[in-house]
Amino acid sequence: MFPALHRTPQRPALRFGDTTLTYGELATAAGALVRRLAGVRRVAVWATPEPETAVAVVAGLLAGVAVVPVNPRTGERELTHIAGDSAPEAVLAAAGAELPAGLAGLTRLDVALTGDAEAPRAAVDPETPAFVVYTSGTTGPPKGVVLSHRAVTATLDDLAEVWGWSDADTVVHALPLFHVHGLILGVLGPLRRGGTVRHLGRFSPEGVTEAFADGGTVLFGVPTMYHRLAERLADDPELVKALAGARLLVSGSAALPLRDHRLLTAATGRRVVERYGMTETLMNTSVLPGDPDGAGTVGVPLPSVRARLVDDAGSPLEAADAETVGEIEVRGPNLFSGYLNRPDATEAAFRDGWFRTGDMAVRDAAGRYRIVGRRATDLIKSGGYKIGAGEIENALLEHPAVAEAAVTGEPDDDLGERIVAWIVPAGEPPAPQELADHVARTLAPHKRPRAVRFLAELPRNDMGKVMKRSLGG
Repeated sequence: MFPALHRTPQRPALRFGDTTLTYGELATAAGALVRRLAGVRRVAVWATPEPETAVAVVAGLLAGVAVVPVNPRTGERELTHIAGDSAPEAVLAAAGAELPAGLAGLTRLDVALTGDAEAPRAAVDPETPAFVVYTSGTTGPPKGVVLSHRAVTATLDDLAEVWGWSDADTVVHALPLFHVHGLILGVLGPLRRGGTVRHLGRFSPEGVTEAFADGGTVLFGVPTMYHRLAERLADDPELVKALAGARLLVSGSAALPLRDHRLLTAATGRRVVERYGMTETLMNTSVLPGDPDGAGTVGVPLPSVRARLVDDAGSPLEAADAETVGEIEVRGPNLFSGYLNRPDATEAAFRDGWFRTGDMAVRDAAGRYRIVGRRATDLIKSGGYKIGAGEIENALLEHPAVAEAAVTGEPDDDLGERIVAWIVPAGEPPAPQELADHVARTLAPHKRPRAVRFLAELPRNDMGKVMKRSLGG
């Protein structure tokens, strides 16, 4: 998975703050840990934003041991479930890290950044589990998603082809390391190419500016991060210069509002590339770099991925009119192997070999997909129409009095469901009717909110996604 460990030992592999590891140093540190993992089938990794996390994960993959990344902010009940369900035989953590009681019964292996053992060169069977990543558990206890070496390498190689990813790239980010975005794409992606990972620890516009002034070429972020960057551009010429010099800006984990797309492109000349994936599928689609019409979409299927839209009965939809809403189904080597200990859930997730994503989208004539929301929380059936929450949120964000917006549906005796807008105002709250009229003019009258509720902030998870179930939608 990581040919550069032996091919370019002097090249920088990891930069976390003041700590830098070359590929040679990463190889020996991981190699020493591989020896300690002999006979182990599955390990938990205490996934703090530190170089020890990257060393631990690389060692697990080289040893053919399935890695269970653990969010350090996970609550005790959820942690107990994850530890019991995945049954790791050890936990890997940075020396001195304080572990919670839920992991106290596991053998602890401290991860060092030095070593004297050569990393294994033998290939691991592609179907060997690489990760067990737990979902958010919005409809019950989190499920463990088993990702094979085949799935990981397929996604990373697809992205390399589409993004022109190479060993000359330094990927800059401040994403958590317990999730697909920050760990698999943001750490393993650069390492597979022989490039450099530069992790900022905590996100800040100042950190981004410094990293790109010092050789950064690619930025990974979530919409909250890009929004903060967009708001700083008018008063920060050094930030503008830094982003203008980036080879690639990539946003994921949620939709980037069109307003922020426009601000960033107008100031820097760079278009932000959005991609679409989920834990079970890794990456499915991406906007092609340089596509002038890609903003607001998640682009086209990756080279090894097949995607389709289906109606409620599961029949394929051929429409490419950017209006017909269907559920995205995908198939390809990027798919997970199954849910750990849940053959019933695994079977239910597929239809005729296609994975049912639960994401609703439209498709345009160029084959680009635009996500309109999750079937469970973002598809609103009102007055006989299927309406995606995402497009209404984008329309609301075009109003100057709106700082943040989320849209949900709630039962309505007349309409079936009515559209509810949850607004964080940018200053004095606007009149609800003003926002409803704005949406009606921008989109269509049947898509206007029937209720508007103001909040000081929207509830978000660690990846910046709005937790709509907390809004009562």
